[in-house]
Amino acid sequence: MNRIEYVVALRCILYTRYIVRNLLYMSRKPVTLSEKDFNHVQKSIVEVQRRGRSIRKIFAAYYDEDVDIDWEVDAAVDSFEMFSSRWTIEILAALYIAGDRRFNELRTLLRGISSRTLSDKLTTCQEHGLVERVVDEGPPIRVTYRLTTHGRTCGRLLGPLVAYMKTHKELIESE
Repeated sequence: MNRIEYVVALRCILYTRYIVRNLLYMSRKPVTLSEKDFNHVQKSIVEVQRRGRSIRKIFAAYYDEDVDIDWEVDAAVDSFEMFSSRWTIEILAALYIAGDRRFNELRTLLRGISSRTLSDKLTTCQEHGLVERVVDEGPPIRVTYRLTTHGRTCGRLLGPLVAYMKTHKELIESE
């Protein structure tokens, strides 16, 4: 283990009791996409980047003496406040990718999260309108967590970022 891996391992150990080797490495080889699909993903990422620049230009056109870059940065930080909390993105991704899940199923998908933390984060996600808790009357009573419309929209908007990061980290490759 080199120095960087050692530092990452120490950081991971401080935040979780999960086995270090599972935190450092993916359990599978990169997924190989057909060249056509890989190129489609790449083109879609470029299109999202282009649209992002276009949206930025629209906001910038409204700057005057009252609205400046400081306001926009503050507004962006405030808008992302919910996602800056540890485990929020992971919960959103798990429910977006895997669909509705029960508590222990989510805990299994989110390796390293404690039951208490998952419970707290799910409550916070509910308060922000990302997740809803659905209780199916028993017996036995079953509780399922699912994304709200707002949560699904956030998942769709994060999809291109996830695709870019998978490409950047070489978790997907072309034939």
